[in-house]
Amino acid sequence: MGIGELDREAHVAEATSAGAAPRTLAEALRARGDEGLAALLRARPDLLSPVPNDLTQLATRAGTRGSVVRALERLDRFALQTAEALAVAPDPAPYPVLLALLTGDEGDPEIEAALPGAVALLREQALLWGEDDRLRLVRTARELLSPSPQHPSPTGLGPTVAEATAGMSPGRVQEIIARAGLAPTHDPVSAVSALTELFTDRARMGALLDEASPEALSVLDRLVWGPPYGEVTPNPAPPVQWLRDRGLLLPVSARTMVLPREVALHLRGGRAHRTPEPVAPVVGAARDYRPQVVDSAAAGQAYAALATVEELLKSWDQGGPQVLRAGGMSVRDLKRTAAALDVTEQLAAFWLELCFGAGLLASDGEADERYAPTPAYDDWLDLPAAERWALLVAPWLVATRTAGLVGGADAKGRTLAALGPDLDRAPAPEVRHRVLELLATLPPGAAADPETLFARMRWERPLRGAAQAAPPRAPQTVSDDSTDPAPDASLDLRSRLARWTLAEAELLGLTGRGALAGPARALLNLPLAEAAAPADHGGRVELSVAAGRAATLLAPLLPEAVDHVLLQADLTAVAPGPLRRPLADALAVLADVESKGGATVYRFTPGSVRRALDSGRSASDLHDFLTAHSRTPVPQPLAYLIDDVARKHGHLRIGAASAYVRCDDDTVLGEILADRRSAALGLRRLAPTVLAAQTDPASLLDGLRAMGYAPAAESAEGDVLVTRADAYRTPARTAPVPVPDGPPAPDTTLLGAAVKAIRAGDRAATAVRKEPTAPATTGGLPRTSAAETLATVQAAALTGSAVWIGYVNAEGAASQRVIAPVRVEGGFVTGYDHTADEVRTYPLHRITGVAELADDQV
Repeated sequence: MGIGELDREAHVAEATSAGAAPRTLAEALRARGDEGLAALLRARPDLLSPVPNDLTQLATRAGTRGSVVRALERLDRFALQTAEALAVAPDPAPYPVLLALLTGDEGDPEIEAALPGAVALLREQALLWGEDDRLRLVRTARELLSPSPQHPSPTGLGPTVAEATAGMSPGRVQEIIARAGLAPTHDPVSAVSALTELFTDRARMGALLDEASPEALSVLDRLVWGPPYGEVTPNPAPPVQWLRDRGLLLPVSARTMVLPREVALHLRGGRAHRTPEPVAPVVGAARDYRPQVVDSAAAGQAYAALATVEELLKSWDQGGPQVLRAGGMSVRDLKRTAAALDVTEQLAAFWLELCFGAGLLASDGEADERYAPTPAYDDWLDLPAAERWALLVAPWLVATRTAGLVGGADAKGRTLAALGPDLDRAPAPEVRHRVLELLATLPPGAAADPETLFARMRWERPLRGAAQAAPPRAPQTVSDDSTDPAPDASLDLRSRLARWTLAEAELLGLTGRGALAGPARALLNLPLAEAAAPADHGGRVELSVAAGRAATLLAPLLPEAVDHVLLQADLTAVAPGPLRRPLADALAVLADVESKGGATVYRFTPGSVRRALDSGRSASDLHDFLTAHSRTPVPQPLAYLIDDVARKHGHLRIGAASAYVRCDDDTVLGEILADRRSAALGLRRLAPTVLAAQTDPASLLDGLRAMGYAPAAESAEGDVLVTRADAYRTPARTAPVPVPDGPPAPDTTLLGAAVKAIRAGDRAATAVRKEPTAPATTGGLPRTSAAETLATVQAAALTGSAVWIGYVNAEGAASQRVIAPVRVEGGFVTGYDHTADEVRTYPLHRITGVAELADDQV
């Protein structure tokens, strides 16, 4: 047989057996085509870590608890409701039975139309297998979704009659069927079957309930939709006793009763769920705007975001707050940052995390560790505004760090600090993408109704939605006539992430007035001119390329930078728009920002002028600067202010002794010593022009400036020290790496290789051999002598046939393979390995044994 003939024969055998009903999940997977296996691995990438050896191992891994839980968490609400209905249906369940559990007696066209898709989805993800006449839920999924006292079913159903009567005495069972009007039986099994048949017969069950009193029916009504358990007193009321006697309530313990599943389904009209949701909620529009209005509003928010980031990091140019021992910022420092930015603490935490995620902010790593801007911040400042915006929003879109958690508590009750550990939440990137994509389904300019958007998010991931966040309800008191309302469900992480995403997208300018802006559509690789369906994550272009496109769209919308200001006589300057970078940096040193907005107002003060002089500028430099960049003449009060501060600046000199003050004018030093405010500085005269201090130079500078003087610091050589705003930076730091939510989605190349390897391994594992089963002592591997092994592989090489071998590699790992020997020489056999799908060479001494394949396999 040729090298490729075994593959063709295996596919023929597979196609022949495809018509038979599968008996196991592995057989169901074996009947799939390559595209079906690839779809399973794409939907559940955890099954690829590592690549399974064969389909049996793939099926086993697909049934493990961790993998099934992860798969269930990614189902939409209707697919999950379908799985929950199968968990309370007989195993296996025909398709009509499943349909009846979801539609009830009255039927529902929407459910009938949506159910085939839900079944196909469950089958594709290997949570369900079998033909439509024998649908089987994977055992682990059935255990997770089936009702139990410890884990009530989301359907609200309880155990079946057979399960509830499992520990009941035969005599008590006979009493129940007698009271229910059934003939006595000879054994408990037939008695339970008779009671089950009664409860599932609509006509007979209706006649039985017609005999119940209104009070008894009221008790059933409180239990019918769950929880099905209720507490009773030692001497129950007559209505409850009537229900107990006829098996409509069955005992779980001395004081707890349960409503059997068959009774509940009859009372529900056959429905497993109170409200099936076969169709996803539609995201509604709260208000419509012109797309140009949305883009303009978003551009304004984007510019404000850039200004906020610059203001924050500029205030930390000389080093920010200290890093806590456990990591992050203290609450006090967060409050100071919020006050400086004039925002709430929660918003301050968002801006801090945004800078941290973009790599613009980090800790310096020193012994006295502090936060400070990184060198990347300086490069970021030199870029055009639109590109700076793109470098903020692209990391935000994929970041797992979640600023909204700041101020909350971790699992141990410790407060979560801004920039600290434990802020990563793996679902965050997926939620951000999904929220923006749902906004994109609306027409351009339409702002989404938040509640409908959140309802859609909950429908798409119900196990992570608010409906699953409610604590389990305690058993009801069945003798009480009042109803027991369900407790309010608190918002879970996914719902909070969606709410935070809407707010943060507005702050960043991805949305304007609640509607998705054009640059955001480009960032998501969505069409710009019309509403689009959600983008395919697998086909999304590289994020950096998409961010570049978004920046190109945003650039024309941002206000154009100006190169001038308007000086006024009240010592203020008005910037009629965003200032160009050199002008903005210089003016930020020379003046203080008094108000922000479309036109920024700067105020000149003695302190701000002194700050400019400290940076190395002279009075003439400042006059020339203002004259060059002002559209109005320099007011006389401003010119006088600059000259007056410059006249005093540097008159006093401070250096390190511990610290000293020197001045050519000894009368000035005398004034300082005579001033009571200088007592805290510990000054004493060493010489007519020199004072010594008991405090450090920095404190001495601050103290004398508070007294109204304008001292200048000097170096050990006596030169004036120039202070620059960008003097302190951390070492080069990389931005934090997002924490993935499980294994990454495999690409097409990996999927193809994995499917090929699994198919090859499965052919080797399922090939029919002429030999009987291998001895158990060899671990299922064939066992032959060295002479028999050599003779068999030589014969196979001559005839071109394939053989089955057992092989132990150098690490001692045993495996079985199907090979087609080509050459046998020098103690090695070279052949085409169908398991690995390549030509390989094996040492003969590592082959445990060899067996010929059956005639129908070659």
